[in-house]
Amino acid sequence: MATQRVTTSDVKNNSHVIRRPMSGHDTQRRQPAGGLQSSRRLTSLATSNDSDTLFRIRMAPQFHRVVCRTRRDESEVSPCIKYLMFSFNILFWVLGFLIAAIGIYAWIEKDTFDNFGRLTMGGTLFFDPALLFVLVGIFMFFIGFAGCVGSLRENTCLLLFFNFALVIIFLAQLVFGTLVFIYREKVKNEGEKQLMVMIQSYRDDPDLQNMIDWIQRYWLHCCGVNSFRNWESNTYFNCSSKLVGSIEACGVPASCCRAEYFHNNKQCGYGTLEASAGTHMIYTDGCLLKASQWFEQHIIPVVIIIAILAVLQILSICFAQNLRNDILAQKAKWAWQTHPMVHYYRN
Repeated sequence: MATQRVTTSDVKNNSHVIRRPMSGHDTQRRQPAGGLQSSRRLTSLATSNDSDTLFRIRMAPQFHRVVCRTRRDESEVSPCIKYLMFSFNILFWVLGFLIAAIGIYAWIEKDTFDNFGRLTMGGTLFFDPALLFVLVGIFMFFIGFAGCVGSLRENTCLLLFFNFALVIIFLAQLVFGTLVFIYREKVKNEGEKQLMVMIQSYRDDPDLQNMIDWIQRYWLHCCGVNSFRNWESNTYFNCSSKLVGSIEACGVPASCCRAEYFHNNKQCGYGTLEASAGTHMIYTDGCLLKASQWFEQHIIPVVIIIAILAVLQILSICFAQNLRNDILAQKAKWAWQTHPMVHYYRN
């Protein structure tokens, strides 16, 4: 397009000005006026002391990209570890509840107040199977509850309690095993004394009686602690009980009878403590010796079971700590996203 020359009089400079229509090129050249103004604004801010405003203007696009990328980030908490711990601990929780319920029911059936009164009877209550069920079940219940709810609800306090309890249990087992190995002779003597207390309380506690019968008849095939004559320390089986008409005097429990004789005669243990009585129908070896022999014969399975339990405990400790660290990392991310500066640039 031809240019049109128009002569005008400039009041200030008395110069001639040529006016022509704007082309597309001229339009593109005039577009960056906003950018020029922004540049002038940054220059003026740089020459001034308003560094905070200058930082916001320059870093706003970068913060916007970071916030957008953060919104698309996945959670720090691993769902695999979370639900694996939940599944394992809910079984542990239910199992602990059932064990505690069985122990409480058995203890109530044996008269609760009498069992409390036995606390001063030479420590025999420690070997009460019902009480052991109660204590172990309650302990398992609380640990399972902390692990189950802590992993499901992502509660760091419950996970810390769960982790701390497992560490204490693992260290206690390690210390106990070390002390048993170092002081094995002393432990053996103390165990022998406590087993004699159990024999003396054989008829006083039905649960203890059933446990001793199971050990002698089905597991170790033994009788007494060191020999079958240890049953003389029991009031009911002592030969002096003949004076009061006890039919079990100078005898041993029926669980001491050998299997081939027990089925035909459940009174095969009567009178076996007398000097002239035969002992071919009962087990004569003590349970302490038989337990030592059984352990030597099954040393490899016992070690494998102990190793598996130790590995499970260590893995549980590691998973609980890992899950707790992930939860803390996720909370730190939330705290950063809700920071006033991030909220300012997000808007």
